[in-house]
Amino acid sequence: MKRKLISVLLCVAMMTFMLAGCGDTGSKDDANSSSSSNNNASTSQDDTKGGDDSSSSSSGKTLKVGIINNDPNESGYRTANDKDLKKTFTADNGYDASFNYSKKNDEQIGYAKKMIQDGVDYLLLSAADTAGWDSTLKEAKDAGVRVILYDRVVDADESLYEAAIVSDMDKEGETAVEWLKGQNLDKYEIIHIQGEMGSAAQRGRTGALQKQVDSDDKWTLVAQQGAEWNAEKAQQVVQSVIDAKKSFNVIYAENDDMAKGAVAALDKANISHGPGKDVIVMGFDCNKFALENVLKKEWNYDGQCNPFQGEYLDDVIKKLEAGETISDKKIILEEKGFDSDNITQEDIDKYGI
Repeated sequence: MKRKLISVLLCVAMMTFMLAGCGDTGSKDDANSSSSSNNNASTSQDDTKGGDDSSSSSSGKTLKVGIINNDPNESGYRTANDKDLKKTFTADNGYDASFNYSKKNDEQIGYAKKMIQDGVDYLLLSAADTAGWDSTLKEAKDAGVRVILYDRVVDADESLYEAAIVSDMDKEGETAVEWLKGQNLDKYEIIHIQGEMGSAAQRGRTGALQKQVDSDDKWTLVAQQGAEWNAEKAQQVVQSVIDAKKSFNVIYAENDDMAKGAVAALDKANISHGPGKDVIVMGFDCNKFALENVLKKEWNYDGQCNPFQGEYLDDVIKKLEAGETISDKKIILEEKGFDSDNITQEDIDKYGI
């Protein structure tokens, strides 16, 4: 009888030990899971162009985000911008993200309405055109969808969006024109190659140049024509000026691809370009090939347009999810201009896209 009692007591003791061990195992798994989440957040935070783990991840909630952008094949800038957003808005960072692309406002508005109907938590918008968004943004607000603009502001009441993370396109143009004024030419005979008409980049970069031309008789637009950010179309613009035997000494192209196309026309006609040569070449966006051409003194100037906006958007969403108010709705990205006198290889490695 005593032996049976001892056996029963031993079994009870063993069962108690085993149950305690299972509890410890579960606690260790929870701790490891928490540690892994923290490590992932740290890694994402340190990533060069990405955001860290969303606060939604720590709460166990996945945020549904609809992202509308222009065509990623439009330019090197847009490709880098799209890549950065896809790096940020991932499942690991707590997002269920859908992407739609168009260079046409009406198509983008259609995408936005579909995303609102699908019940996204956030609508992130890089508008093809600044006009025509009022009713759609109001529709989003009425549905409880929070709108964050990026890359450009739209012509709509600020109450319809939470924040706008943007380049100061007007300042980009002003910085470039101030640099050009500093070249102190006897006369400025300019081929002005414009981007997608109506876009914020086109309006800002055109506006500064047009203002200077209108106010100074030394400045003349030999040609002013849109090329839709396209190198081949820009080459045709410059070629037509060459064929017409018009005099020019400046090419002001509103992005790097168009500047590249313009230079192709110059090379074909054996017209020299770069510092101290026949034609000043100016571009925008800081593609690596453009900055390398500035460093090699084949181009004169390149203005930065910062495409790395994912971490800014992620930060705004986290603040909103934490119940914070974004007091200053316009968040300006830091940007600069580079010319052949001040650029370094380090600049190309850091800012080139």
